[in-house]
Amino acid sequence: PMGAAPMAYCLWQRFLRYDPQDPNWPNRDRFVLSSGHASMLLYSLLYLCGVKAMGPSYEQVGGLAVMLDDIKRFRQAGSRCTGHPEYGWTSGVETTTGPLGQGVATSVGMAIAERWLAATYNRPGYDLFGYKVYALCGDGDMMEGVSSEAASLAGHLRLANLCWIYDDNHISIEGSTGIAFTEDVAARFLGYGWNVTRVTDASELEQLTRAYNTFLNTHDRPTLIIVQSHIGYGAPHKQDSKEAHGEPLGAEEVRLAKEFYGWDPDAQFHVPDGVTEHFQEQMGRRGAKLHADWEKLLAAYRQQYPDLAEQIDCMQRRDLPQGWDSSLPTFPADTKGMATRDSSGKVLNAIAAKMPWLLGGAADLAPSTKTHLSFEFAGDFQAPSETGNYGGRNFHYGVREHAMCAITSGLSLSKLRPYAASFLVFTDSCRAALRLAAMMEIPVITLWTHDSINMGEDGPTHQPVEHLASLRAMPGMMVLRPADANEAVEAWRVIMQIKDRAVCLVLTRQTLPTLDRSQYASASGVARGAYILADAPDGKPDVLLLATGSEVTLCIAAFEQLKLEGITARVVSMPSWELFERQGREYRDSVLPPEITARVAVEAASSFGWERYTGFDGSILGMDTFGLSAPMKVVAQHFGFEPTHVVAAAREQVARHAAKK
Repeated sequence: PMGAAPMAYCLWQRFLRYDPQDPNWPNRDRFVLSSGHASMLLYSLLYLCGVKAMGPSYEQVGGLAVMLDDIKRFRQAGSRCTGHPEYGWTSGVETTTGPLGQGVATSVGMAIAERWLAATYNRPGYDLFGYKVYALCGDGDMMEGVSSEAASLAGHLRLANLCWIYDDNHISIEGSTGIAFTEDVAARFLGYGWNVTRVTDASELEQLTRAYNTFLNTHDRPTLIIVQSHIGYGAPHKQDSKEAHGEPLGAEEVRLAKEFYGWDPDAQFHVPDGVTEHFQEQMGRRGAKLHADWEKLLAAYRQQYPDLAEQIDCMQRRDLPQGWDSSLPTFPADTKGMATRDSSGKVLNAIAAKMPWLLGGAADLAPSTKTHLSFEFAGDFQAPSETGNYGGRNFHYGVREHAMCAITSGLSLSKLRPYAASFLVFTDSCRAALRLAAMMEIPVITLWTHDSINMGEDGPTHQPVEHLASLRAMPGMMVLRPADANEAVEAWRVIMQIKDRAVCLVLTRQTLPTLDRSQYASASGVARGAYILADAPDGKPDVLLLATGSEVTLCIAAFEQLKLEGITARVVSMPSWELFERQGREYRDSVLPPEITARVAVEAASSFGWERYTGFDGSILGMDTFGLSAPMKVVAQHFGFEPTHVVAAAREQVARHAAKK
């Protein structure tokens, strides 16, 4: 925090377009502290600038986002000054950072959002959106692969509104970066298509000012400012090895630093007279005027473009536009059916055509994930050219799953409604970004296709096994795995109404029968997470058959076979454990009666977790090994995902539990 303080001071005081009285102002510049371990730098700025608390979920609105008492209790329970910055917990924190590389990657999403908002809503004389995005990062960020993915894409998109400030202090936890990181960072970023400028002394405000002006005067590419600094900078006459490696200064070094600056060395948490006023006169006054001017512009815009203004308002509230679901398809019963990736793609297009800020793309897999928006006016998001422009709604991330998910968080934090897509197995490549989205409670939509071993010939490297269990284990993440086309429709209906959770929609590559809903229950039961799809005539089955996704069809086939054998079963489709667990006890017991202990769960994925619903005496037909490279039907037969195995497990359960009575 001390070494980077001049960079942040110069930026906030001389350049940042930010109103401390309203840290949620839509056209504010964004400042992302990607080096989240330097969180006290951000908290100090929020305190000194008098940033107001604006987050009703976790803050008392109207007071300061950070009080001096919060700083005194840094990293302690209840303090707004957590160990790493947390979005939603403290106003002024634009995104949760900590895992290195995540902040800079997310900042690319924020910059993309500004380009899209400007291209979509600005009109002659009405430049509603024109903010800049700054991210302060360090050596650790530069080493992480996600930052390289994100920087490469930012260069391709020529995001001239994006500035990364690289605090180049040559220090990592193990010592000098020379032991592991000796590349030419400037050359790398030049290769990405960035503008690169240098500041040789982090304490020289005029050098920093020139660098920031260089960024503002660069209109065809993002900018990297490489700033040479010393970690622990503060008492330059004594730079020992502890300081250099980022250890706390200690009582003696703190005294020396205060003496060097002419402060009372015995004063604790002391802010000299005039400091807060100094920030208010510069950054505060500038931000208040810019914000007031913007509000006047918006008022005039609202008169001239009321429909567009209403869209902007909806976005800021995370509301849905009127009629968003008016064109949702209904799929007729069909024994051949379709893959849920296909039905999902039809639903996505139907909603996106009614909701202009629903946008996204895939990690080079849009044709496979069926996530391309195909209506005429969708377009491709690209730097303006013959192939696209910044108003396009189809994003092309390339093979960059990790950056894709972090960027999607940046889009969501900018109040757009983004989605991202890839194969389920590749959640391995972006788990850190998914976890932060869940932690931030933002409504990011991720679509994962090729959802099980049933994808076949690509083999174990591409066949997910443990992935569903790992996503279900993530706090705040909602997982939906629909069983047929109409469940996919209802899954999207649920997803679009969520404002405060990240969602994973898990879809098949292979076709699934579209169930006859006149014979089986309505797919609207998806909204409750699990529902009775087929049941015994008297509602008192001998055995419960539980499944998600493609395995529901196996249970339906087993249900019909068991009926012929005189065994009554209940088929429960369980597309979302998380939604089901949010239901009241009465509903959950009505679906899974505690007195019926003969139970079979079927899922072509890890069996881990299913004992919650089967009990320890129930049967779980799942995966406890990796998959097999073979055609889909051969793989299913090899691992026993066939109706005959479900029937056999049900018979065994009925016999076992009958013997206990």
